[in-house]
Amino acid sequence: MDRMEGPPDVVVRRLPLYARSLRYLLLEGVESVSSQELGDRINVTAAQIRKDLSYFGEFGKQGIGYDVRKLLQQIEDILGLTQEWPVALIGIGHLGEAIARYEGFRQQGIRIAGLFDSNPTKIGKVINGMTVQRFDDAERVIREQGIRLAIIAVPARSAQEVTDRLVMAGVRAILSYAPTVLQVPEGVWVRYIDPVAILHSMTYYLARDLAGVRHNNPET
Repeated sequence: MDRMEGPPDVVVRRLPLYARSLRYLLLEGVESVSSQELGDRINVTAAQIRKDLSYFGEFGKQGIGYDVRKLLQQIEDILGLTQEWPVALIGIGHLGEAIARYEGFRQQGIRIAGLFDSNPTKIGKVINGMTVQRFDDAERVIREQGIRLAIIAVPARSAQEVTDRLVMAGVRAILSYAPTVLQVPEGVWVRYIDPVAILHSMTYYLARDLAGVRHNNPET
């Protein structure tokens, strides 16, 4: 679908990696870094880093490099991390509960603001100081709190219906752990985390290597 003009999505996906590396550099006491040094840390060429950053303005000085703290602040501003983003979490099974208990979100500008599930046995359970609410109440809570981000950790069979209701409530960005492709209208962004699919993309290489071993050693 058509999107607003801007940098390629692959560039946007790399920005958080740059920010993370810059945070580590600050912890190490590094105040200035070249594009080559930064690229070496995340397996990206210096030219690619310069090209990526050029979509957003002028950064650093040739022959001097980047001021680590200043560049981090600029990237965080580009990513909207100068404010805290409330998130609705839908699906409080084993995975959802683990997500709800994860402490790293708040450190990075993300706050789990509501837990929701349709299973009566989950309703009322307190996790990390938050009470699990009925999914039927999610739309009201999302509107009241102005939530624009959601994480869904529900079965594939219910993921689309959950997504439709979240979008109707005003959610515009969804991180999905459901192993299915979601259909969303223009202006809504979806990212997927599917461990099985990721593992399968790696078993290809393992199978290829094993096939090569068998080819080179017919007796094995």
